[in-house]
Amino acid sequence: MIKVSVMYPNPPGARFDHDYYRDKHMPLVKTRLGTHCAYYTLDKGLAGGTPGVPATYIAMCHIYCESTDAFQKGFAPHAKEIMADVANYTDQAPVIQISEVVVG
Repeated sequence: MIKVSVMYPNPPGARFDHDYYRDKHMPLVKTRLGTHCAYYTLDKGLAGGTPGVPATYIAMCHIYCESTDAFQKGFAPHAKEIMADVANYTDQAPVIQISEVVVG
């Protein structure tokens, strides 16, 4: 199992519409990936590791797939549509990492 983490930086003044992300963007992603996406989770950044420090990321999603190949098969045909929707909820460029899930 792999996890595709999509993380949105949280600089001062960052725009992020959590409702749109939860209610429209991620359901779009799940629909387009279809069976290639086992499930996904969403995180809303609250704070950094030190009191009073803002969260490093304003939001994150984690998309779980059987393999990197499975993710690419589901994502690639819809990449333009999915990426074009990003402007509807944020002005931040996502940071993406693919990881192997070691313990789940």
